[in-house]
Parts: sequence; C-alpha cells; structure tokens
Amino acid sequence: MTGRQATPRPIAVTVGDPRGIGPEVARGAAESLRQADPTARLLWVVPENFKHDLPRPGGEIRTVSAWDGTEVSAGRVSIEALRVSVELAMDGTVSGVVTAPVSKPALHAAGWEAPGQTEMLRELSGAPEVGMLMAAETTRLSAPLRVLLATTHLALRDVAGRMTEALLVRQTTLLFRALRDDWGIAVPRIALCAFNPHASDDGLFGDEEVRVYEPALARLRADGIGAAGPIPADTVFSRALAGEFDAVVAPYHDVGMAAFKTVSFGTGVNVTVGLPFIRTSPDHGTAFDIAGQGVADPSSMFQALRLAARLTRTRAAKAYPAGVAHP
Repeated sequence: MTGRQATPRPIAVTVGDPRGIGPEVARGAAESLRQADPTARLLWVVPENFKHDLPRPGGEIRTVSAWDGTEVSAGRVSIEALRVSVELAMDGTVSGVVTAPVSKPALHAAGWEAPGQTEMLRELSGAPEVGMLMAAETTRLSAPLRVLLATTHLALRDVAGRMTEALLVRQTTLLFRALRDDWGIAVPRIALCAFNPHASDDGLFGDEEVRVYEPALARLRADGIGAAGPIPADTVFSRALAGEFDAVVAPYHDVGMAAFKTVSFGTGVNVTVGLPFIRTSPDHGTAFDIAGQGVADPSSMFQALRLAARLTRTRAAKAYPAGVAHP
C-alpha cells in the first residue's frame, strides 16, 4: 500500500530589518527560486504595512506589527517575525525557516540581549545547544566548503577560555548529525581545525591541541564519529576544498570565516544546526548603506532558500520514507 502524495510544507521567510537590504534580496531570491525550484513553497512573515511586492502564487503571508520607521520598531518587528516563524516551525505548519539579515543594535534597542538570531532561535525553540555552520555548496574553486564555528561572537581574548573538550565534542556531534540527517552523507568526514599555529608544534605555541583536542577526539571516535585532527588552519581548508573532508570545525569565528568567505562570498549560507527544524540565512548583513538602491545582490539569499528547500526534503525523506504519507 502506498501513501498519499503529500504537498510539501512551505518554508517560512522573514525579511529582516526593514531598513536594510533584506526585503529586496528576499524578493529577488524568491523570484530566482521560483524558476530554479518550482515546487518550493514560501510563507512570508512580514510587518503588516510591508510595501514590497512578494512573489506569488505559492507565497502565503503572515503579518506581525507595523514598522514605524524607528530603530526600536525595526528591532521589534524583527523579533516578532522570528518568534512567529519559530512557532510555525514547531507546530509543523512550515518545514523550515529562512531569515534575512537583522541589526543587532536594533534587537538590543527593542529589548532582546541575545548576540544574534542564532542564539535567539535556540532560546525560542528550546534547543539545548545549536551550532553555526557556514555552508557553500559551490565555491570559487567549485568544490563545496562547510565550516562550523565552535565559538561564534566572542572577543578573541575570550576564546581560549571557552574552548573545552566538552564544547568540541558537542559541536562536532551536532555537525555530524546535520551532515548525516540533512545532507544525507552516510559517513561524514569531519576535520578539526587546530587552535594554535602549526597545531602548536608539540607544545611550542600553546597546549590546547594536547589538553583539549586529543581527549575530545578520543571521545568522538568512541561515539563512532571519525573526526580527524587537529589539523593546522593553513592546510585544513584547502584539504576540505580538495574533497578530503565534508566539513571543518573551526575553533573561533575569524579563522573560519576568513577562509570561508574568501572562496564563497555571495554563495555562502548560514545554517543553524541542532534545531528541531531547518534554518538558513544569507552570509551577509543589513547593508544599510546600499538599501533601496537596487544594487543589492540576492545571490546568498537565493542560496539560503535553495539549500533550505533541499535540506527540508532530505530530512522529510528520512522521517517519511517512500510510500509513507506525511503532512
């Protein structure tokens, strides 16, 4: 007996800070998605006085409160849109969430102290831990590059105190599960980027590789996660781009982002792993200086929509095999 043919659930899309380029790149990206993936459906979450024409059919609308032109209001509607999107994902109305860029000062002005949307999503969804994975399925060197940031928005002086064996194990495990369940990679190959230059050269330049990485790697391997490392930063990313690894765990923000954006600017996608639903976003900010000028590039937002559609299908196929009906 075969199951009924299910209509794919839509993906919730926020337009971010209304003062930035989010609204225009979301619109342009959705137009491109309609041609590249005609079966993908979107559910827009926008301020009630939103004026941009959004691509439809297939694009439903949910509204939050109106934006009054101020920074506080921009932060408030950004927060409300994210909250509504999470509620829709948690109750199964949508299969995933794609978020356009927001302004952290606006979020703070509106009363939310989280560093950014990743941390907000963790809190709103109740996920015990999340990870920030930067994914480019196509780069300037053609090969994909996926980089998980073990620590994210921290001053560099604070990173060493946060890098622990437990953190590396938890973050690498989140990455492994995402690659297996959402990318459909049966046996993910993960590399751990070293913390110190030359992986410390046997302790000449620090002890994190021995004190933190070695026990973390032993625990991961005991759990069936075959991570390699620690591999120096000056070689690990080129080895990933050569196809040796499916993803790299970077110890801190800039060592990962410098390599990632060098080869993927415009095609990179921010994926939050560890959530009970798929979430992606473009790899750029609000770009207030060019908003409304018609020059903003929607490429990264398009890749965020396209990857979200792909990952939600992979996750749904895993949860509901062929012939099994699903909502």
